[in-house]
Amino acid sequence: MYVAAGANLAIAATKFVVAALSGSSAMLSEGFHSLVDIGNEALILVGMGRSRRAADQNFPFGYSRELYFWSFIVAMLLFGGGGGMSILQGITRLRHPIPLGPPFWAYIVIASAAVFEAISFVNALQEMRRRPIPGPLWQKIHRSKDPSLFTVLIEDFVALLGLMVAALGVYLTHALHNPAFDAGASVLIGLILCFAGIALAYESRGLLLGESASPAIVADICRIVARDPRISVVRAPLTMQLGPNDILLNLDVEFRQGISARDHVQAIRDIEDEVRRQHPSIRRIFIEAR
Repeated sequence: MYVAAGANLAIAATKFVVAALSGSSAMLSEGFHSLVDIGNEALILVGMGRSRRAADQNFPFGYSRELYFWSFIVAMLLFGGGGGMSILQGITRLRHPIPLGPPFWAYIVIASAAVFEAISFVNALQEMRRRPIPGPLWQKIHRSKDPSLFTVLIEDFVALLGLMVAALGVYLTHALHNPAFDAGASVLIGLILCFAGIALAYESRGLLLGESASPAIVADICRIVARDPRISVVRAPLTMQLGPNDILLNLDVEFRQGISARDHVQAIRDIEDEVRRQHPSIRRIFIEAR
């Protein structure tokens, strides 16, 4: 995350310089995009740091969900800061077009930025695919509980799309001698950023509201409890994702008739130990026994 922020800072500065020299609205939008990415990465780092704070009297379940709050702020910043500014810049240039300067440095910056963004995207993609989440990539993103990963993945993908649009806008502007293509590219980049912001907000919303653990984990919990011979009935577990590696579990079980109070206590301990052994992210377990 620190490396990505540093690279984006250098890329943003270069984009702004080239935008000033060439007059390209698309390059200016890409500069805003990189600037927003820097802010996003900084906010995610803030969220990661604050989410590690220990539980206290005011927040007995800890601060893990604070990462989800900052992820939602990132989505709003991407929508308003990146998308809104790019659309406004494009509309302004459509109304007041100006001729573009030589495109050479614009192409150099776009190509260099594309290389860095592609490296970051491939790394995030590989990490996402390594996660034990079933389904195709889009389902992995939707089911992921770690915004520090899916935010970077979506941002890098959007960055590559934006660079392609910027390159096409600069090319068409010079090839057809019409600055409207560059301004239109700026608007399109803004729309892409707005869509990405909405997608990130949607993913963060469920986590903020108290989304359950993944269906695979819930099903595995049921299997673990059902295997215990002292349990006769296992009702649907109640889970809540407090953080990427912090799950709250509430179990409602019914013991078999005829077992002693000591067996009750030992069964609860055995179930808790086995659940935590197979799923270390389940940190808090509450068992309601009948």
